[in-house]
Amino acid sequence: MKTNRRRVFIVFAFLSALLFGAFAVLEHELESVHIVEVNVWFISPFVLLLASIAVMPFINRHWWEKNYPNVAFALGFIVVFYYLYELQNGPRLLLTSYEYVSFISLIGSLFVVAGGIHIRIRGKASPLENVGLLGTGAVISNFLGTTGASMILIRPYLRTNKYRIRPYHVVFFIFIVSNIGGALTPIGDPPLFLGYLKGVPFFWIITRVSHIWALTVGLVLLAFFVIDYYNFEKEKLRMREAAAHVEEPEVNGLHNIVFLLMILGAVFIEKPIMLREIVMWWAALASYYTTKEDIHKKNEFNFIPIKEVAILFAGIFATMIPALDWLELNAEKLGVVTPAQYFWGTGVLSSFLDNAPTYLNFLSAAFGLHGANVDNLEHMNAMLGLASTETLRLSNPLQPGAFPITGETWRYVQAISLGAVFFGANTYIGNGPNFMVKSIAEQAHVECPSFFGYVAKYTIPVLVPIFVIVWYFFFT
Repeated sequence: MKTNRRRVFIVFAFLSALLFGAFAVLEHELESVHIVEVNVWFISPFVLLLASIAVMPFINRHWWEKNYPNVAFALGFIVVFYYLYELQNGPRLLLTSYEYVSFISLIGSLFVVAGGIHIRIRGKASPLENVGLLGTGAVISNFLGTTGASMILIRPYLRTNKYRIRPYHVVFFIFIVSNIGGALTPIGDPPLFLGYLKGVPFFWIITRVSHIWALTVGLVLLAFFVIDYYNFEKEKLRMREAAAHVEEPEVNGLHNIVFLLMILGAVFIEKPIMLREIVMWWAALASYYTTKEDIHKKNEFNFIPIKEVAILFAGIFATMIPALDWLELNAEKLGVVTPAQYFWGTGVLSSFLDNAPTYLNFLSAAFGLHGANVDNLEHMNAMLGLASTETLRLSNPLQPGAFPITGETWRYVQAISLGAVFFGANTYIGNGPNFMVKSIAEQAHVECPSFFGYVAKYTIPVLVPIFVIVWYFFFT
């Protein structure tokens, strides 16, 4: 056993040094990334991959479970070949590769560390208890990130509901804990962290969205309570069985909180390149080897969920490059000029594209709409209402046809932030934790809705009306 661990550490150290050195050598390539006009036909691999994720499990689940890696890699290869040999834009692929490594490093390390924390909750999972757990998860997601909160809470949530678990339990967990809950801080969701790196002050977002966050979370929890109460009343007999088997509360593996804090702290490391990801890897490795085997057994921990996410999102990251590049070059042609349009535009695309680059593209478009540069801190402060707009006009005259920065221009940033975070709940692929929660639930033999079932049964009748209310009261 010690020999195997020693080999793992040697291999891990070698890979860390190799990737650190490779990206350090190529760092200048990352800084020279340029966007070029793309053939819109090369957006089709992305559409085909989304269609495959949505349709193939419904048509032939066994075939899909066996062949989804081949589908994801084949469609991704088409785009990679196009960018390398047709557009000769290798730096763009390198940037996406680095973004993918960062994404999977955060998701994967949190998955491993959370798998070493065993929480057993006393109770019968009544509707009010479930609402309390989901509401707590919404708050925690702003401190641990939606991924961290999801990975820590999903297993105890499934266990406490095991006598009456239904697909809607998993879906509403994704809605609240994996997405909407994390809208208050840059730690909460990746798009907000990118905004923080661009110059949005850490506490600015909570001062501008807390009332909208509270209303949205409250409405989603209300919808959940109505559905859960109805089903709870139908299953009184089953709940009497549960009452006879109430388990004592238990918490194990609390030493992993140290590794969790290491990962969250690493998020703020910018230089040198790859140091952030390497810290996450080693925190995950240390967590895995210092966690007792019986804790992993109690959590039914295995690497199948993270493997599925890693493979599918490798294909998604590759195939979405042409879609994102086209969006960045043609955002102004879409006629999106009001905060309401930015809310819906950012939101709809964040439902299918990765919400972090979608957030940045619409943020850049909103700044360009006002003749400002998103990478200029003075312009950022002016757009957020934190500096004099007169200073901006003197330092950077408005572009022809640009809107002046007057009035409540901060509403554009508010709308883009909420659209990116809230709408990530609309589909399984809208945010990284969504697919992982689904996979963990299925590993626990919980039935989950199909891609279309998720959208048709829950997104459209529950989330869309709530988002319409948010739009009507705050962005019209």
